[in-house]
Amino acid sequence: MRLVNSLGRRKILLILAVIVAFSTVLLFAKLWGRKTSSTLDEVGSKTHGDLTAENKNGGYLPEEEIPDQPPATGAFNYGEALQKAIFFYECQRSGKLDPSTLRLNWRGDSGLDDGKDAGIDLTGGWYDAGDHVKFNLPMSYSAAMLGWAVYEYEDAFKQSGQYNHILNNIKWACDYFIKCHPEKDVYYYQVGDGHADHAWWGPAEVMPMERPSYKVDRSSPGSTVVAETSAALAIASIIFKKVDGEYSKECLKHAKELFEFADTTKSDDGYTAANGFYNSWSGFYDELSWAAVWLYLATNDSSYLDKAESYSDKWGYEPQTNIPKYKWAQCWDDVTYGTYLLLARIKNDNGKYKEAIERHLDWWTTGYNGERITYTPKGLAWLDQWGSLRYATTTAFLACVYSDWENGDKEKAKTYLEFARSQADYALGSTGRSFVVGFGENPPKRPHHRTAHGSWADSQMEPPEHRHVLYGALVGGPDSTDNYTDDISNYTCNEVACDYNAGFVGLLAKMYKLYGGSPDPKFNGIEEVPEDEIFVEAGVNASGNNFIEIKAIVNNKSGWPARVCENLSFRYFINIEEIVNAGKSASDLQVSSSYNQGAKLSDVKHYKDNIYYVEVDLSGTKIYPGGQSAYKKEVQFRISAPEGTVFNPENDYSYQGLSAGTVVKSEYIPVYDAGVLVFGREPGSASKSTSKDNGLSKATPTVKTESQPTAKHTQNPASDFKTPANQNSVKKDQGIKGEVVLQYANGNAGATSNSINPRFKIINNGTKAINLSDVKIRYYYTKEGGASQNFWCDWSSAGNSNVTGNFFNLSSPKEGADTCLEVGFGSGAGTLDPGGSVEVQIRFSKEDWSNYNQSNDYSFNPSASDYTDWNRVTLYISNKLVYGKEP
Repeated sequence: MRLVNSLGRRKILLILAVIVAFSTVLLFAKLWGRKTSSTLDEVGSKTHGDLTAENKNGGYLPEEEIPDQPPATGAFNYGEALQKAIFFYECQRSGKLDPSTLRLNWRGDSGLDDGKDAGIDLTGGWYDAGDHVKFNLPMSYSAAMLGWAVYEYEDAFKQSGQYNHILNNIKWACDYFIKCHPEKDVYYYQVGDGHADHAWWGPAEVMPMERPSYKVDRSSPGSTVVAETSAALAIASIIFKKVDGEYSKECLKHAKELFEFADTTKSDDGYTAANGFYNSWSGFYDELSWAAVWLYLATNDSSYLDKAESYSDKWGYEPQTNIPKYKWAQCWDDVTYGTYLLLARIKNDNGKYKEAIERHLDWWTTGYNGERITYTPKGLAWLDQWGSLRYATTTAFLACVYSDWENGDKEKAKTYLEFARSQADYALGSTGRSFVVGFGENPPKRPHHRTAHGSWADSQMEPPEHRHVLYGALVGGPDSTDNYTDDISNYTCNEVACDYNAGFVGLLAKMYKLYGGSPDPKFNGIEEVPEDEIFVEAGVNASGNNFIEIKAIVNNKSGWPARVCENLSFRYFINIEEIVNAGKSASDLQVSSSYNQGAKLSDVKHYKDNIYYVEVDLSGTKIYPGGQSAYKKEVQFRISAPEGTVFNPENDYSYQGLSAGTVVKSEYIPVYDAGVLVFGREPGSASKSTSKDNGLSKATPTVKTESQPTAKHTQNPASDFKTPANQNSVKKDQGIKGEVVLQYANGNAGATSNSINPRFKIINNGTKAINLSDVKIRYYYTKEGGASQNFWCDWSSAGNSNVTGNFFNLSSPKEGADTCLEVGFGSGAGTLDPGGSVEVQIRFSKEDWSNYNQSNDYSFNPSASDYTDWNRVTLYISNKLVYGKEP
């Protein structure tokens, strides 16, 4: 019996050993085999939890409960950071938003007419950054990088309870890409004009400008953007395979067709609308290889792998060498580095791809051939002033992926992983401040983001503080000396964008996997509405014995979400007791208007007893938070009694708190939307209704106007501009110095930079108004090279479209100056009144994006992070120098 038991136990142990060994092999295959040619089968074998019928039919996944979390061991709560970084993409959504699943109350429907100009539905997708253009190149790159993060760290997303959220966000973008691909060789790559879009500052829900659609086809192709979209959809086909098999197939179908379109045309000739915003500087071969690798991983078809490798000699080399490029970063324009890494793992040898990715990561960490990327004093690997954190965190994600590779160099893997942790921690606050909105210590509060700011006045200055928290947004980051300004106007440091967060999410997933951290189970972006959104301001315009004239202004400052109102009305209540006592009646009262912005006025109507009201109906007049003339409408109306009859306003309900010479918000003048009370209180009511909880429809129509201005964009070489004829006749005296002051701030303090970003404020301390069309500002610098230059006005309180820029060569070069940018104003800029100021934020660059050396420029002041008096920029009025000193 003992022998039998002993033999039985041995058999059992042997069987168990086999099972354990087999399980180990399966686990190894699951973790690593999918990174080789067997990817499709391994990913396809995974289970993803319960699927609802809606999911199986291509719907979105339900919100999931956050599992119990292991103890955190890291410096930061990486789980919370991951949760919020994913949430940022919900804040960027365009199109029809489902209120039943929406996790924030300050976003609503927007861009619902997108594609109508082309007769196609192009709603959906993500807004690019703090603006509202849908640029498909960075959008598809972002979706691809998020998908890659899921591909690598699916278990981290599940354990953190963020798996469904990230898949839903990826699907939101991919659904839009599929809409953009209505025919095999047709792809819509952009919705919205960047110049018109940037000329307006307001919430997405009430955009007033036209939003044209742009496409590429066989006659005018765009291989870069088409191939990048192919990659995004190929990755989606992998990660959705078991979640939604039909959707996975649909993504793969479009990915294949788009790749064929991009590969057979090999041209970007039709990709023109994004020029100046998202030029394809690296060409299209990197995107073709990137897409082909992902298609290989999705299909196991080796022809895609062959295609990917066939373009490797066209990815680019370091200047004047035969060394494959390594001194940049994975980004929307250049996906070479991710392609290096994927091919290194697939080939799984010590070949050229492994050498290339290690060379790249070495340069970012320990250095290569005695050279290393710039590090800030506090430890950020700093590549460029535009989105410095974006580059560092994305490279850190690649470093994490390399560190997981079993066949990678073990010592390098340790170095790379430590680098990744340091860059994640820098972003999250290791320097004493966080660079992620709504996370950690001293986070950014003033990101360059229109909808989060929530202006009703088409102004970055109003309101003075953001109305909404843009949770999870990674801002651009500091300069090379760790200097950072949390300023809404500083789009260099404080811009946010979909591609900024794309690699960051993958990095955080790895950090969470290593060190834990608890996502907030109650987290969302639902905000208390702290202010009245729709209301009336009123005051006494004039009065007499038998009349009262009221000036009333209806305001729509809605922001939860912003919305267009076309059916507003208000009621002004009066008590006619003295009229009745004089033997008259309500029918003897007359209502008239001397100034009216779209309202219809009723006769005096009965409310109850001796209380009557005048209804001022603005139905058919669009009032929306889109600018000074858009968010408010004024009505001046008079209520008159017959001559000899006293009209006493003191007993009128709506007269309470009003006075002459000013307007005040009055809760006693109630406002209605389509007949529903949304602000104020009626006579006899116990409490007032406010627009804070008005139940107004969140489905907001897009505003259309007859015509919209576009920002000036001068794109000419300096030599094309003749020196102004009056240049030599400019008077050298300071004229009215002291009455007019020009202040300067530097939006980009880097000594070497591919763009120059001055900001100007003109202050009128005099007693007379200044016609801005007579004003010129000059900024002096050395151009370094013969490339033509581009000018952009990013924002001006005078209106972007009213600002012009011209370049000219100085007739006699001076120390620190051989070129001048002259900024002027069009007739639409109006006047600068006494005591007023006007701001202008501009940037300019060379057509080839080569660097300027700002350190020797006459007008450059690296310490002017905020507006300061600076006499090395000059101001002219009617060709007379009134401020500053010429070189």
